[in-house]
Amino acid sequence: MAKHGTARDDSRPDPADLRPVRSKAERSPARADALDRLIHERLRLGIVSALAVNDSLSFSDLKKLMKTTDGNLSVHARKLEEAEYITCTKSFEGRMPKTQYRLTPVGRRALERYLDHMEALIRATRER
Repeated sequence: MAKHGTARDDSRPDPADLRPVRSKAERSPARADALDRLIHERLRLGIVSALAVNDSLSFSDLKKLMKTTDGNLSVHARKLEEAEYITCTKSFEGRMPKTQYRLTPVGRRALERYLDHMEALIRATRER
């Protein structure tokens, strides 16, 4: 979350976007500009999707699944964590650090909204 006096990270969802929309145009599920930009990024969508079908995944499991670097995974996981879409738990197994990620209820709802929106966009495109 943004600290007091710091600039807001534009990739985080605006709380206003999570409220019910009012106008007919805003209710249209086929508006590409209304996509959750945080999830829409390829690697973050992959992380959230992988966590949606697994109770939890380790950093190394996610790194292998996403075929990415440590730094890239860390940056994208941190953005999802800051938005409270995922949680991160750090522990040790013996002397080895272990980082586990889980999808939060907020993250699951955001993914469901995102998938519903993408399905609506696909339907609207095919109807034309």
